[in-house]
Amino acid sequence: MLDEEKESSILGAVIAVSLSDKHTFSKENQESIKLVKGFGVEGDAHYGSTVIHRSRVAQNPNQPNLRQVHLIHNELLEELKDRFTINPGQMGENITTVGINLLELPTDTILYIGETAIVKVTGLRNPCAQIDNFKPGLLKAVVDKDSNGNLIRKVGIMAVILQNGEVKPGDIIRVKLPPKPFKKLERV
Repeated sequence: MLDEEKESSILGAVIAVSLSDKHTFSKENQESIKLVKGFGVEGDAHYGSTVIHRSRVAQNPNQPNLRQVHLIHNELLEELKDRFTINPGQMGENITTVGINLLELPTDTILYIGETAIVKVTGLRNPCAQIDNFKPGLLKAVVDKDSNGNLIRKVGIMAVILQNGEVKPGDIIRVKLPPKPFKKLERV
């Protein structure tokens, strides 16, 4: 797990931004996206203060939307490239990053993206069966188990928007860890 001494040196970058105005698995790359406080990515099908994800709406449409923006680390795409050709946005993420191990960040980590956007990490994306419709066998490749048999979900993190901002490829991402004790990321 990360510690406060390393926090100031944690820098990453945005390599792609994507959105889809429909509930499609993949999202199309954009020149920039606008993050809107409390709602998500303007123009994206998951934009809203309450849950928009169809399976979650069916459970309880009044739940807060803890999945306003989805981030995936490009390092995952690199890890998979021997078996799958996957481009940024194709696994449904809004922001594809490089240089930060997103999966090691604790819950409530703050990410400062670009000049003004600020997001708070809420948890892990839980991959669903749709991922195998996109690329057969991909679900098995993005789910693993640790030495204790605990499930490891590799398909990125979810966050809520704390401050509006435009995000574009090349933007720097700065990390601010929450106070200790750190809370491990769980699926949201």
